[in-house]
Amino acid sequence: MELVASLIVVPVVAALLLLAIKNDRARDVIAIAFAALIALLSIAFAVVFAGPGTYEFALPAEWGHPLSLVNLAIDLTVAIFVVCYAVRYKRPLALGLAALQIVVALWFEFAVQAGAEFSTTMRVDALGVVMVLIIGIVGSGICVYALGYMKDFQAHELHGNPQARDRRPWFFAIMFAFLSAMFNIVLVDNMAWMYTAWEVTTLCSFLLIGFTKSEEAINNAFRQIVMNLLGGVAFQFSLVYLGVFGLPLSFSTFVEIGSAFPALVMLPVTLLAFAGITKAAQMPFHTWLLGAMVAPTPTSALLHSSTMVKAGVFLLVKLSPIFAVSLVPSVMVVLVGGLTFALCSFMAISQSNAKRVLAYSTIANLGLITACAGVGTPEAVWAAILLIIFHAVAKSLLFLCVGTAEHHIGSRNIEDMDLLFERMPRLARFMMLGIMCMFVAPFGMLIAKWATLVSFVETGNVALIILLAFGSAATFMFWAKWLGKLSGIAGEPQNVELTVHKSEWAALLLMAGLVCVTCVLLPVMSSGLVVPYVQTAFRYGGQDISDGNLWIAAICAVLVILMLFAGLGRSSKQKRVDVYLAGASADNAARTFRGSLSAPVEATSRNLYLDGIFGEARIAPVGSGVCIVIMVAAIAWAAAVLPSML
Repeated sequence: MELVASLIVVPVVAALLLLAIKNDRARDVIAIAFAALIALLSIAFAVVFAGPGTYEFALPAEWGHPLSLVNLAIDLTVAIFVVCYAVRYKRPLALGLAALQIVVALWFEFAVQAGAEFSTTMRVDALGVVMVLIIGIVGSGICVYALGYMKDFQAHELHGNPQARDRRPWFFAIMFAFLSAMFNIVLVDNMAWMYTAWEVTTLCSFLLIGFTKSEEAINNAFRQIVMNLLGGVAFQFSLVYLGVFGLPLSFSTFVEIGSAFPALVMLPVTLLAFAGITKAAQMPFHTWLLGAMVAPTPTSALLHSSTMVKAGVFLLVKLSPIFAVSLVPSVMVVLVGGLTFALCSFMAISQSNAKRVLAYSTIANLGLITACAGVGTPEAVWAAILLIIFHAVAKSLLFLCVGTAEHHIGSRNIEDMDLLFERMPRLARFMMLGIMCMFVAPFGMLIAKWATLVSFVETGNVALIILLAFGSAATFMFWAKWLGKLSGIAGEPQNVELTVHKSEWAALLLMAGLVCVTCVLLPVMSSGLVVPYVQTAFRYGGQDISDGNLWIAAICAVLVILMLFAGLGRSSKQKRVDVYLAGASADNAARTFRGSLSAPVEATSRNLYLDGIFGEARIAPVGSGVCIVIMVAAIAWAAAVLPSML
């Protein structure tokens, strides 16, 4: 119990300290110390609780009523905070949704749940261990990276406006508070408590996305808050349903009841699935995650890898045993996830902004995880959890690489990343490692996608297989384009990575190490973390992919990693000569040659983006419209079953 409580409390203490500290050196020491402590606590937690089975802890019964009031107070504080911002910036939709949440929260507490005991149970299973490791190690690593990044960010702010206020204390306080809320979501068994943490993550995302307070940032922050408040309201009404029908608010009990009597919980499961879809940025809610790119890079990395969107897919995976026996929510989740994966993979092809490519890739992979959760078979859930792990480590590495590259080459455009292997040799290798982990064998992401394909084939659903096949082909195209730009056209550019902050290198090394460790130890993760959860959740004892095949993939991953980093840091003694560019070289450094009639010609390489075919304007409206119809139909169908339950 002490470990569980520490994971929740320690980030809160860090947030309060960092909110009060203005000195850079003191901030660095405290942030690094607390990040290291959170990571160590997460590892200790995994050592203690990894394996099959579940563990339950409960606070003293007399704490129930005070905690219930604290829970309500946090709910109201979050909603009132949104109301104040909505009034200030004249956003009526956000104001209306937040006001609705206040009314429902008070009604639920003092009418629906009046006199009911507030459960203080914490529940730990293997999936919770996986999520704790992701939040505690990846999340805290991103906080360390932010120390150096935000120094450059603040220097840029002061250069443009010498009177700019230093708001970094707020930034770091919100980052650590985010971690605490995420630990709550994955460890509590009380759904009312989970909902409170759910809304805290929504508020933290809102504040981080709008951090710069520019018009674009404010607009994107409100887009996020409105879309996720819709999911929050759906979560609230699912709790109201349970209270009205006298069903327990224990999540584990809810899943057991839903697995045995799916019709009884069809509506709340569908509403919870809708909440998970909004948080996981599935179409049509994907635009809030694209808008989050306006925030500082550590925010993007945190939202995409270890928090916020991972809360959405975590909820969907936890509900997967019910999806396996409940047709309506299962169809909704599978179709929305499958369409999001395929269409967002296509839209990524048309993007040259590296952060938007990463955003569309994130949304697409979350769609694949969502579809796996909706299928609800043990094999599909096995694949979904592996996708969560590899996506977290690879995407955090890539976001941090793009952030550092942007500060040193002055652009986040992929077309400006020519010669990155010479301009930023270490960073380019880290970036290549992250890209390969996302789509190349023998790295774990492709293995998880293969397991996804196997699980889809076993369902006999041809539409799912087609979506996965075409989406995967699009994935290969946009990653391969990026990978090719890193080598670029030969020349003699200056190495610009010598001024990268030590805290940035530390975080980059951590993320790169995590990518390597997870790929090499894939068989161990499968047998020690993923299979135990599948066995517990489905009372199932097998898996389709043999340990032998996983070990072969792990050995191949070791060889690829060694080749990638071999020779890094060695000085080359080879003689440099002018590059032959289909004509006499004119200026090697400027990459020009003498072409026809001896005219100087610049050597360039540019990717094909096919905006006319895969552009957002063509694909997004269709995908969003279809997904809206699917979700509205599913919720209406589930609501239509309600009278038979009365």
